[in-house]
Amino acid sequence: MAEKKKPDYQGGEMFLLKMGEIVLKGLNRRRFEDRLTGNLNRRLHRYGRFRVYGRQSTVYVEPLEPACDMDGAWNAIQTVFGVVGLSRAKACEKDKDVFFETAKTYLYDQLMGARSFKVETKRADKTFPMTSIELSQYVGGLLDEAFPHLKVDVHHPDVTVYLEVRDYSGYVHGNPTPGAGGLPVGAGGRGVALLSGGIDSPVAAYMMAKRGLALDMVHFFSYPYTSLEAKEKVLELAGLLTPYAGRLHVHIVPFTQIQEELRRSCPEPLFTLAMRRFMMRISQMVAREVGAECLVTGESLGQVASQTMEAMAVTQSVVDLPVFRPVIGMDKEEIITIARRIGTFDTSILPYEDCCTVFTPSHQVTKPKLASMPDAERKLDIEALVDEAVEKTEIVSV
Repeated sequence: MAEKKKPDYQGGEMFLLKMGEIVLKGLNRRRFEDRLTGNLNRRLHRYGRFRVYGRQSTVYVEPLEPACDMDGAWNAIQTVFGVVGLSRAKACEKDKDVFFETAKTYLYDQLMGARSFKVETKRADKTFPMTSIELSQYVGGLLDEAFPHLKVDVHHPDVTVYLEVRDYSGYVHGNPTPGAGGLPVGAGGRGVALLSGGIDSPVAAYMMAKRGLALDMVHFFSYPYTSLEAKEKVLELAGLLTPYAGRLHVHIVPFTQIQEELRRSCPEPLFTLAMRRFMMRISQMVAREVGAECLVTGESLGQVASQTMEAMAVTQSVVDLPVFRPVIGMDKEEIITIARRIGTFDTSILPYEDCCTVFTPSHQVTKPKLASMPDAERKLDIEALVDEAVEKTEIVSV
């Protein structure tokens, strides 16, 4: 990522973004940085014209017009994976007294509301005539005089005044805000996530997006056994994930015929397993069509009868793609905590059924044998059922 021009010292605010594990990527680092820059540009487009560029492990986001919605852009950046911290900053000339004046005015409210402070300097421009410690001491001393109610606390200050001496400019900012972390969406390839209307699958999709996976969603819809409200609920969940995962395509798969065929032909104790095997087959076909290289599910070990180790081995055996289960080792409370944090929980618990609750057998096999499935499915024309479901799939862009 190359810097494009010298910042305008007389302008307003800008944002400084700190990259996380991207800086450890060695020879691949440029690819991750470019992906992050592209994601930021797409996310910021609706808030005005911004210049996004990187230098010395920092991404700079600079507004190009007064009409930019800085608050909207600030909130949007907080959900962009690949950013571990972000600060609203003021650019200034690289002069010790200008640093002080900028800190005094730009951080005035923060300093007035604090009881303690310290100054911390990063001096990337080694031609600057003062060392980092010297600049911190100089500006800190003047701020101590300007705000007599403040005490210097170098260990646990209420406010840290950050001074950055970069190649083209100086920057002043206060305490950074935590970012979303992770890796830029798309840097890890593409996957297909099975999205039900429950709590677990949206969390699983969020977690894989955080690891850089671009996602398509697959939802299995069994109208009229499941209502149109259930379908809208799933689309709403997808919409709640878009601040993190970007624009999503939701593949709505008609599943009624397959479930009715299973009810007629499959032994009841194996019904759920056979149903999930169809889901995996269809999801893999969707993945092939969209160029995805993995499947993502919200399965958690032992949570329900179809999520035992043996049951998952049976359902996974019908696909060749790797299946990622990011919540596999979490209990329900841990999953709920994440769902609340990302805003999907309240929608997930709306009382609209999904296809997994339709025709639920009274007794399910918890330790199935793979060898028993071919006989249970022998009356089914599996290929024809899968092909028809894929052909009739509706794709909704969110």
